[in-house]
Amino acid sequence: MFAMKLADFDRVPLGFLPTPVEAMERLGAELGIGLRIKRDDYTGFGVGGNKIRKMEYLMADARSQGANVLITTGGHQSNHARTVAAAAAKFGMRSVLVLRGDRPDTYQGNLLLDRIFGAELEFLDPDAYFDLIEERMEAHAEAARQNGEVPFIIPLGGANATGALGYVRAVEEMRAQYEASGARAPDVVLLPCGSGGTFAGLLVGCKMFWPQTRVIGISVSRDAAWFQGVVSKIANECANVLGETFRWQPEDVSVADRFVGTRYGVPSDDGNSAILRVGRTEGLLLDPVYTGKAMAGLFGLVEDGTIAQGAEVTFIHCGGSPALYPFAETLVDA
Repeated sequence: MFAMKLADFDRVPLGFLPTPVEAMERLGAELGIGLRIKRDDYTGFGVGGNKIRKMEYLMADARSQGANVLITTGGHQSNHARTVAAAAAKFGMRSVLVLRGDRPDTYQGNLLLDRIFGAELEFLDPDAYFDLIEERMEAHAEAARQNGEVPFIIPLGGANATGALGYVRAVEEMRAQYEASGARAPDVVLLPCGSGGTFAGLLVGCKMFWPQTRVIGISVSRDAAWFQGVVSKIANECANVLGETFRWQPEDVSVADRFVGTRYGVPSDDGNSAILRVGRTEGLLLDPVYTGKAMAGLFGLVEDGTIAQGAEVTFIHCGGSPALYPFAETLVDA
């Protein structure tokens, strides 16, 4: 019944799905937990990552409205912005990215990919970003209208009810994979949380398909209270469009916010250490903006007992490897 409800929503196939679920046996043994990783760094399109699942639904919405200009926002190394630029290129659309940060001297990582995909870039002073972002995206939309184009604004991270459908579907996908392999549902699903849409989709998906599973977000940007408000709102809106009656209060959303480091987009010592540990234990690449900090969060939550010894944990790998390269010097020093 749930799958039929999801099938009612249009999506544009972009990802190489289903992505594999991989056992991390050596690292799990070190931590004293059963550890698997959902390899959404393998979604493929536009260098992959979690944003591809969201973009499948957002692009379907944009095309249904006749859009030919996609406008969105993010940080310098935004995986979401890069995904929007790639999707726009694939469907012959123009893309405009309004990015937080000063204009760089060199274009590396996702910024380089943005330019390869043909995106138009605007850079905003980091301190003024949140005050200006809605105004600037709307200004680009109005300019497009004046030019006879049809703009479609996508929020930061694709974080809305439409985008969250991608991760409702991801949980359905994982359930089938776990059942096929004979594995039981995880006790905990853990992910990096940057804008809240993936988290919201996982909450809804787990409620539908894995009701005993707890979802924990590791903040890479804002404080826990902010995420609890945003994620509960998106999750409730997503459940509503699916015709479900379950709802979340902010206090129902589990967020750990002590692993951000100095601020979003700046590597942390713990995150860098996690990148090196996982690389040298499992031959797996994480990134310094999202998944490295989230893995440091996993280590910390196991250490403090929030995640119990012997628990079955699934880590959502949201991609982001292009962000490794702009921070090469920092990682070599680590």
